[in-house]
Parts: sequence; structure tokens; C-alpha cells
Amino acid sequence: MPEHHQRLMALRHVASQISNDEDIEALFRDLVRGAVQQGGWDLGSVMSIDLAHGYGLVITRFETSMLPQHVEDRWELATSPSLIALQTNEPVYIRDALQSTQFPGYRREAQERGYRTVLVLPMASRDTQGRPMVLTVASRKVRDVGDDDLTFMATVVHLGAIAVERAHRQRAQVMAHERLQRTLEAQRTLLGDVLAGGSLDQLTSSLGDLIGRPVLVIDFLANQWHASASPVPSAMDDAAWMRWLSGAQGRELGATVRDALQRYRQTRLDIPLGRPSAQATVGAWIEPLMVDDDLVGALLTFGDDALSDLQQLLLESARFALSVQLMRSVVRFRFETRTLTELFFEIVERRWRDEDDVLSRARRLGVALDAPLRMMVVDYPDQRTNADAGRAAGHLSLESHSTVELLARQLNVPMHIVTVGGGLVCLVPQDGAADDAMLARLARRMSEALARSLGRESIVVMSDVCEGLEPLAREWERCWRMIRVARKFGRSGPLDMPGLGPLPMLMGAADSSDVHGFVDGTIGKLVEHDRQSGSPYLETLAEYLRSGCRSQPCADAMGLHVTTLRYRLARIQELFGIDVEAPERRFAVELAIHLHTLTKGAVPNASGRSSSGEAANAKATMPAASHLRAGGRAASASMKTLPRNRE
Repeated sequence: MPEHHQRLMALRHVASQISNDEDIEALFRDLVRGAVQQGGWDLGSVMSIDLAHGYGLVITRFETSMLPQHVEDRWELATSPSLIALQTNEPVYIRDALQSTQFPGYRREAQERGYRTVLVLPMASRDTQGRPMVLTVASRKVRDVGDDDLTFMATVVHLGAIAVERAHRQRAQVMAHERLQRTLEAQRTLLGDVLAGGSLDQLTSSLGDLIGRPVLVIDFLANQWHASASPVPSAMDDAAWMRWLSGAQGRELGATVRDALQRYRQTRLDIPLGRPSAQATVGAWIEPLMVDDDLVGALLTFGDDALSDLQQLLLESARFALSVQLMRSVVRFRFETRTLTELFFEIVERRWRDEDDVLSRARRLGVALDAPLRMMVVDYPDQRTNADAGRAAGHLSLESHSTVELLARQLNVPMHIVTVGGGLVCLVPQDGAADDAMLARLARRMSEALARSLGRESIVVMSDVCEGLEPLAREWERCWRMIRVARKFGRSGPLDMPGLGPLPMLMGAADSSDVHGFVDGTIGKLVEHDRQSGSPYLETLAEYLRSGCRSQPCADAMGLHVTTLRYRLARIQELFGIDVEAPERRFAVELAIHLHTLTKGAVPNASGRSSSGEAANAKATMPAASHLRAGGRAASASMKTLPRNRE
């Protein structure tokens, strides 16, 4: 009974000794000391078992002798009983290590250090690196170990395991607290950088350091890429990564990321690097950067494994900080666009009173209107027929503006971009920096680039060189007439006056009341009769004129008998007094039909199809300046696209 009481007191002493340790290394030292001293052993150690490399590593040791001795801190598992103890989860008892042939390592060390009996006990806990452990004690004399001894030592090991797990939890809590504090400090740093006006490059670099991963920020508004570091340093260094981003691959990446966020709602993306000799793809987590519900950028975090909760918290703060930074660009863009748009409408509507005041205001915006310049007018395709009809007009204006601006920078063409309700007006100074061939190449690339985001090709027309307010207004009207003709006849892409022929001039004349009166007086009754009764008189008359007033070719083209054709012509003359046999009368009727086609719609041909293409295109017209004035201000201020007028 006294021995049993003594054992209990010894356990109490061990528990008290190890329970006061908060540092896990100190806990191991006290555990070994308590096991040796209270168990009546002479030396002991705690060993971590590195199964991956096949070694046992001594963490800490204790012995009663203070004599200096050579000690082995690394054991091959093949010569150690530690692996057996772990595999069986039972103690391994070596009664006399000097006589044992099963474990030659212990036999050699027993001779060197003078111990005999060894007891190896598996521990139900792991070290700081997650490796299993064993507790080893030894006696310098041969010692018989009974059940009471094994029970006592197992209890000591169990108490130690409880203390180790508690220390692990405390350590994890401390580390989590430290990480949280670092995250909060990082949040304060990011927001402080934003409030202090830090650049996107600085924010991106700081975010990459804080998260511990390469990150990439794409600014859709400015068409710029900001990278913290290369995600594949073995394949390309930071400089090569930036060159990759600034090339065609980077532009393609921007379009891919935009589609992934807008169309597919993806959060994960595999980016092809286009380097067969290196890593084929690199994975990234993508997050949208929004301003007023518009997608203005994206944040890419590279890595295969998901972010931790604290990293995700930091990422949310980074998204907010980056969105605030991008919002400044959006606000600046909207203010500059609204101001320049209002000034442009004031000029093309001829609402100015003091020309010098308008020129001075333009100079403050960086535009020299009293110097030679040309206009490139971009007309978006009708968004009601666009595949992306649901996209916000504000986002469309932002995207198109930034796309055109990027192309102009790449071709080194200086320009000022004016946002109008249904498109863009690019004012290009004619200072010799951009010749006609360069502008034609820019117009083609603008049309192709915008087609990728708008779904269909835009119309791009080029004005003549103008200088001053009144010439600018006249060139605007001329460009607008060209766009009306292009829409009516289903044309798109870069256009010029020679390519359209005399139609723009006729289109301009067709808007006058005199011309409308001429058309109505010549064929007005015939057109009205066809509209009400569905008769084919206008079609017949038009085809007869196209056939050179020859009956048989006209009848063949329309699939009629020549007698039927002659009957229709006789009825036209009888009902409407139209006789095209006289040359001067024939010209008047043919001109009236042509002007009617331009202003009212297409004249069906002999096959029954519209002679000018799609009827929808024949009806579409670009809003004149007077219709754009109020809407243009709203378009640039709130980025809402103007409704298009229809004729």
C-alpha cells in the first residue's frame, strides 16, 4: 500500500510538472525528467519518428549522470525498437541491451553509455511537424519490469500526451491570433495606401506579399495589367511575365477573364501560357472588381490550393481597396467624358455665342479646335439585335472607350475620345504624326476589336480635315449622313465617301422639304395605292426602268407574261398619270423612286426581296445632334445609352 501511494504521488508530481509548461519543447524536457525520476530510471529521451526518411530523431533527453558522453541523436529505424512500438502500439521491453542481438544499435550504445534495461513506449501524440513520437527510458542495471511498472509508465505517457495536445491547441490559437493580427494590419495598410493615393502597382505588390502568392490585377477600363510576381518563375521571370502580359497573350487573357466572370460566372481559370517547353497552363482564382454594378477589373490569385479563411478575409479587403482605387478612374472618366461630350454637342448644334470662349474651354480639356483635326466617328451596331443585348450601356461605353484608347496608344496616334449615345467620336489632331495609311489601319483595328465585344462590326467613318467650330459641325453632319447610308444598305466596318458613291449627298438632299414634295408629287399616289391595296405597281415601274424600258426583258425578270406587264404599265398611266416614255419624264420618275428608296425604305426587286438589303437596316439611322443633346449628357454622366431614332 505504501508503494501504491508512492506511485500515485509520483504521478501527481509528473502531472503537476508538465501541466505548468506552455512551451512544447519545455514540456518534452519535463516529461522525460518526470518519467526518469519518478519511475526509477537512469536516463530517457523523447524521439520523433520520421517515417518518410526512415530515421528516429531525438527531440530531448535526460539522464542522472552528468559525465560527458557521446550520444547519438539520429537512429536508423531498422536498428531501433521505436518502429515496432508504433506499429503494435505496445511497449517494447529489452531486459538487457548488452545481450540483445535484435537491436544492434542499442547494443552498441549500451556499451558506450553503460545502460542495460530499455523500455520504449509509443506516445499518442505528435511533434510540432506532425510526426509520431516514442518515450524511451533506460536503467544502468538489469531491471525486471512488471505490470505495475508498465501501467505506471503508460500513465505517465498518457499524461504527457494530454499535455502535448493541450500545448498544440494553445500554440495553434496563438498562431491564429498572430495571423489575424497580421491580417488586420494588412487591411489597415491596404486601405491606408488607397486613401493616400497609392498606385495600383503598389497595391498589387503589397497584396502579393501579404497573401504569399503571385497576384494579377486587370484594369479593364485602362486596359492595363498589374502583376506582383511571375506565377511560374521556373518558366519565366518577372520581366518575361510582364512582357507576356503586354503582348497579344495578355489581351487574350483579359478577354478570357472577362468572359469567365460575365458569361460563365467562373471562380477558377486555367491560363494557357503557350510555352510547349515549359508548364502548359497555370491555375488562378479569379474575383471580379465592381464599380456601380459594372465590371471594371479582375483580381487573379495564382495557386492550386484554395485560400485559407484568413487569406480569403484579406482578399475581400483587397477587393474593396482595389475597387475604390478603380472607382477613381471611373469617376475621372465620367467627368471628363461628360464635359467633353457637352462641349462637342454645343459645337455641332451650333449653340455657341462666343467662339473664343468655346476654343478656350476646349484647350482646357486638351483639345485644340483651332488647329487642323479629323474625326473618326464610330457607330455601335443596334444593341437590340446584339447577342449581348442585356449588358449595361454604361459598361459598354467604358469598355469601348478603353479599347479604342489602347489601340490608339499602340499605333502612337494621339486622339481625344468623345462618348455619344450610340458610339464614339475620336478627334485626331493633324500635326503630321498620323498619316492617312495609319488612320486607315487604326479604323480597321478599331472595327475588329469592337466587334469582339459588341457582337457585330461597327461602322467607322473618317471626316475630312477641318479647322474651327463651323467646319467641325459640317463634318459631323457629313459623317452622320454617311452612317445613315451605311445603315440603310447594311454596310459596316471602315467607310469613306468614295466607297459609298454619291449616296451621302443624295441622302443629305433627301431630308429637305422640297425633295419630299418632289417625291410625293411624282410617285406619291402610286406608293399610297400600293400600301393600301398591296398592288405591285411601284415594283413593276422600278423594274421597267432598270430594264431600260424594254418590255420583254422586264417581263422575264419579273416572271410575267409581256401582256400582263403592258397591262400594268397602262394602269399606272391611267391611274396616276405616270408616263416614262419621254426621256425627261423617265429621269424624274427614276430619281423619285431612288429618293423614295433612301428616305422611306427599300423598293422590292423582281425576286421579291428588298433591293437594298435587310429592311431593319434600311430603317436604322444614327441620331442627329439635336436628338443627342439631352441624352448625350445623360449618357456620359450615368453611362446610359441613348435610344436610337428610327425613320
